[in-house]
Amino acid sequence: MTLPMWLQSILRDALNLLPVLATLLHVALALAVTLHALLTRRNVSATVAWIGLAWLAPVIGALLYLMLGINRIQRAGVALDLKAAWQREHHRDGGSLAAIGSSAGPDAPCAPALAGINRLARQTTGNALLRGNAVTPLVDGDEAYPAMLAAIDGACCSVTLATYIFDLDEAGSAFADALVRAQQRGVAVRVLVDAVGARYSRTSMVAHLRARGVTAAAFLPPRFPGLLTYANLRNHRKIMVVDGAQGFTGGMNIRAGHWLARQPAAPVRCLHFAVQGPVVADMQRAFSIDWAFSTGEALLGSTWFAPGDDCGPVLARGVPDGPDADIDHMRQVMLGALACARRRVCIVTPYFLPDEVLLTTLQITALRGVTVDIVLPVRSNLPLLDWAMRPQLGRLMHAGCRIHLSPPPFDHSKLFLVDEAWSLIGSTNWDARSLRLNFEYNLECHDAQLVRQLDALVDQRLAQAQALDLAALDHQPLAGQLRDRLAGLLSPYL
Repeated sequence: MTLPMWLQSILRDALNLLPVLATLLHVALALAVTLHALLTRRNVSATVAWIGLAWLAPVIGALLYLMLGINRIQRAGVALDLKAAWQREHHRDGGSLAAIGSSAGPDAPCAPALAGINRLARQTTGNALLRGNAVTPLVDGDEAYPAMLAAIDGACCSVTLATYIFDLDEAGSAFADALVRAQQRGVAVRVLVDAVGARYSRTSMVAHLRARGVTAAAFLPPRFPGLLTYANLRNHRKIMVVDGAQGFTGGMNIRAGHWLARQPAAPVRCLHFAVQGPVVADMQRAFSIDWAFSTGEALLGSTWFAPGDDCGPVLARGVPDGPDADIDHMRQVMLGALACARRRVCIVTPYFLPDEVLLTTLQITALRGVTVDIVLPVRSNLPLLDWAMRPQLGRLMHAGCRIHLSPPPFDHSKLFLVDEAWSLIGSTNWDARSLRLNFEYNLECHDAQLVRQLDALVDQRLAQAQALDLAALDHQPLAGQLRDRLAGLLSPYL
């Protein structure tokens, strides 16, 4: 069938206009990205990269910026409302539940050598350095899981649990059963699992717990499920608090791979920590803000917060970090600690892609004569990241840093030790995803005995590790160098 001439003419005119309309759309979207990035983003290199992508990749660049470049999380109002409610509870109670109030009281006296990092961390986070804490390292799931399960089974009032991955496997089922038992005997239970981490299992633990009567929620379900694996703004924190008084935090998710004694198919080493004392209230506050943001429920009163009795010698401070009001907390604390280092720095991390400022500071730290030991897995579970970090390792080694590669099983531990009395423990990796894109939680600890314990764990890893060969790194074949350099271009997003 032949179309009328007038209709053919209209269609020809419309087709002729398509390139013009597409160009106008591209310019409008690229201009919108440019204006938004200039007004809202603080990192110059990232701003330039997003603007360039928007102009050079018509429409696609703008869509990627819409999906990955905009921080839509605004938790500041939730945090302020909760802090005001905690203060009202604190005053109504006459101050006996000190843990309910703000953590912005006076700092406990610290060692003179640590005064600089103490002041920096206080100014950055607003949290006080609290005395009277006990912090116990728990090696792998073999030590951590039994202790955590026993704490849940001994709970009288409440259990709060936040984690990135909570698999429905042998380990996850043990935790789910313990949480169900606690709920059934009248304990108030709240479980928060990151929406991406919850999907590492075929069946979501959030749905599994809800079906069994446990109050559970997913943190920030992504708008684009197909991008789950690399979605930004994830809750990477690992926090469990029992009866407001006993806490657990560190780098360990809940999955069978960490329970090495049970010989899992894919074993993963890691470190977790049992915590008691006043700083547990800060752990609970961090959980409560995430929970209120996700569900709208405010956790108030003695069910969730207990008096912060002295339990040990460790001075500790909570260091929350995330792509909102807490952005750059961890990065600033890391930089401050490196500036204070006088003798030795030890870093244990599964993923190592520091930004240019951190990388340069590590080089300067080594050039000042400080021993810098960095322990990495010989091979991580992310080959692209392994390739991207190799050029950085060469720069560090030329400055005097020592790189140690630990053999399998994959080591997921996270430690940062400075001299003989300062440590940072928690969930943060040394990469852009942890330091810019995810929500993390760490404890800054001042205690020589704790550092000696952690040094012993590091020494065990060093005894098993192989030193990276600088000559072999420098004489890598051209194909490998090109692969690594191309992967390095993605480092701000890995």
